[in-house]
Amino acid sequence: MVHTLVIFDIDGTLLHSNRVDSECFAEAYAACFGREFPTIDWHQYPHVTDTTIFDTVIRQHFNRPANPDDIQRQQDYFVQLLQDRRAAAPHDFREVPAARRTVLDLLNHPGYQVGIATGGWRRPAMLKLRHVDIPTEAMFMNFADGCITREAIIEGVFAQYPDPLPPRIVYVGDALWDVKTTRRMQLNFVGIRLRGDVETLQTAGASHVLQDYRDFAAFERALAEATPPR
Repeated sequence: MVHTLVIFDIDGTLLHSNRVDSECFAEAYAACFGREFPTIDWHQYPHVTDTTIFDTVIRQHFNRPANPDDIQRQQDYFVQLLQDRRAAAPHDFREVPAARRTVLDLLNHPGYQVGIATGGWRRPAMLKLRHVDIPTEAMFMNFADGCITREAIIEGVFAQYPDPLPPRIVYVGDALWDVKTTRRMQLNFVGIRLRGDVETLQTAGASHVLQDYRDFAAFERALAEATPPR
């Protein structure tokens, strides 16, 4: 019987790309719209989702909301850049240690279900997951397409799940906005900090923070014990 739904972020949580993906987003915007992208410091935007970030910049530059054609142009160029960069330097885009094995172990365990809730759009997100060979067929997934907030993205995962939801739900993320989102939703949270600076999320209120997934027993304990951020 399923007792825990584990929902993962992607960037910084399952895979790592040293900001190259963010730089590709900015480069795609400049190429498509002829304006310099203002900043890839995502903290500067109202919500850390591709939808909100892109719409915010379009409004700043053109005094109108982003339309479907704008989004299509940005996604097409962005995905092409991601593909080109990964083809040129595949080892620069890697999984967080043992992320793939951990996802597989959870998918094969009768007590867990696995989800993805990321602030990125579906097309680039799926490309990234395929690059590190993380399977998605049995997951409940939601992306930024049509979602303004990260809360809405997570709620989209819940909406896909057959009633009732498991008794325990844990979100796994790497960033301060993940802490803030799960605090607002009162959702159990486990942090991942690949650089080892676990105190970044602990200070923000996370009860459990790991560097990676190499110790699966430690990760399972964190899933069982984690609480909503303070």
